[in-house]
Amino acid sequence: MSVSRFVAGFVVGGAIGAIAGILLAPKSGAETRKILADTAQDMVKRADETAKQIQVKADDAVSDLQKKGEEIKEKLQDLIAKQKDSKNSKPEENEEDDDDEE
Repeated sequence: MSVSRFVAGFVVGGAIGAIAGILLAPKSGAETRKILADTAQDMVKRADETAKQIQVKADDAVSDLQKKGEEIKEKLQDLIAKQKDSKNSKPEENEEDDDDEE
């Protein structure tokens, strides 16, 4: 289950529970409407804050992955360069061995 689906389910479940509790409470219609409006505004604020927190964490994770990807890329390029250097130096060594045999 993804984090965003969990958060969405959590928010929806909380909203349903809050609304059910408010509607079943013995209060006047005006009081109930005010409570519902306040609760809805609070839920929107919480959902927005949660979305921002998730976005920050996702941005951090992407940034970390990009850095690690660059590090791996550099290491691979170094390894490839070393391989090419070692291949280029081996024929020279073989030529020297051939010269010794003559």
